Amino acid sequence: MTQRIGLISLVVDSYDDALEFFVGKLGFVLLEDTFVPEQSKRWVVVAPPGATESRLLLAQASTEVQKSRVGSQTGGRVFLFLYTDNFDRDYERYKANGVVFVREPKKETYGTVAVFKDLYGNLWDLLEPSEANQSA
Repeated sequence: MTQRIGLISLVVDSYDDALEFFVGKLGFVLLEDTFVPEQSKRWVVVAPPGATESRLLLAQASTEVQKSRVGSQTGGRVFLFLYTDNFDRDYERYKANGVVFVREPKKETYGTVAVFKDLYGNLWDLLEPSEANQSA
């Protein structure tokens, strides 16, 4: 049996603001941006460059309950883990693009990691796995 997680839904305030952050600041690739007229919404999918498995569905909040979850889908815990093959390159590029890091880089047994906030306050790990954890 083969399974995989294809999409992770991230509730956002605005499609365009989210695209500006994920594509403009993080360098993600816009894979799809399709208007769905029967639901009056867009289907917006982005992914880190080179990603072949999981992708991020940017889902604009449409109810008050959904709006209350923007930026707090995990109650303040790190929500997503962005793996990289070059921590220093991406860390410096993100900082230059105005991405806010809330925990500075640290070498751990599992790799080099720093925590940043997306435009809504969700926490992300930027992580370059150590040699022993390359298959993670």
